Amino acid sequence: MSYFIRKAGLEDLELLQTIGRLTFAETFAAFNSAENLSQYLEQSFSAEKLTEELTNTASAFYFAENDGQVIGYLKINVGQAQTELNDEHALEIERIYVLHQYHGKKVGQLLYEKAIQIAMEMKKQYVWLGVWEQNPRAIRFYEKMNFKSLRQIKGYYSNGADAVTMLLTL
Repeated sequence: MSYFIRKAGLEDLELLQTIGRLTFAETFAAFNSAENLSQYLEQSFSAEKLTEELTNTASAFYFAENDGQVIGYLKINVGQAQTELNDEHALEIERIYVLHQYHGKKVGQLLYEKAIQIAMEMKKQYVWLGVWEQNPRAIRFYEKMNFKSLRQIKGYYSNGADAVTMLLTL
């Protein structure tokens, strides 16, 4: 299979809403109440919220596509758009989500590599991210990519779950 990575723009708002809601629900529906999941999806993927994020020059979204179909996405942040550290020397990977049917097919790897490429082009000193502590697949992936656990953040997510902050020095 041949995958294509492209930057998403404001014209991709509806595609971003669809892939964002679908991949988040696939990943986390079993771990959240229907009410919490619905509330998160509505807040995080509303047209207003995504318009704000898509037009923020310190954030960027990238789509992974297969035969013209969006199968995953990446969101990165720098500067004040970062969710936690707000370090000018850092790039945050806020989200990498891939449709379940494409897990294990290197789509997440390609999105990750895009983030690292951008960080290096921007001459960032490190890349960081937060990951749900109960997501061992993601944690193993990032450890394999030489990320180190930095700290645990209690109650980080809206459902009260904890996050692990991980860091990669470039």
